[in-house]
Amino acid sequence: SKFLNDKWMIKNGFLNDVQEHKPWWWNIKVQKLNLSAPLTLLPEVSCQKAIEILQEKGYDQAPVVAESGLILGMVTLSNTLTSVLAGNAEFSDPVTKVAYDQFSKIGLEDSLGKLSCDLENNHFAIVVHEQMQCSGNGSSFMKQMVLGVVTAMDLLTFVSRKEKK
Repeated sequence: SKFLNDKWMIKNGFLNDVQEHKPWWWNIKVQKLNLSAPLTLLPEVSCQKAIEILQEKGYDQAPVVAESGLILGMVTLSNTLTSVLAGNAEFSDPVTKVAYDQFSKIGLEDSLGKLSCDLENNHFAIVVHEQMQCSGNGSSFMKQMVLGVVTAMDLLTFVSRKEKK
């Protein structure tokens, strides 16, 4: 039944958006949000250290990214604290134990309309960019880089600022 769901079809690139009365911002690209580079955590960071870092830097969440660039998940301050306090994780456990491994990825060239659809089901989306990385032996592979984390509040702030002008 997924292919009978227009939002799923649009999100997965099988259908162009057919919404008749799109808001003015619908086709603007994600890159126009001017997101700042996110704080990322390596997978070996402990839950205790992740809590300290997030509080010190003033972040609610951060992607967990391996040194290779592979995005392993998303850690939030509230989920980390809740997991530790409930006994599901220890302060000394690696942050990967409490990281969400299901998250939405969106590109800079994607539309704010697509982002809006993603944010209907997710609290955040990780903004990624793919680049080709070549090694000394001539082999190459595509590597994803985390460029930002976007929430519904970011989208709402962008829309409301532009409407005031």
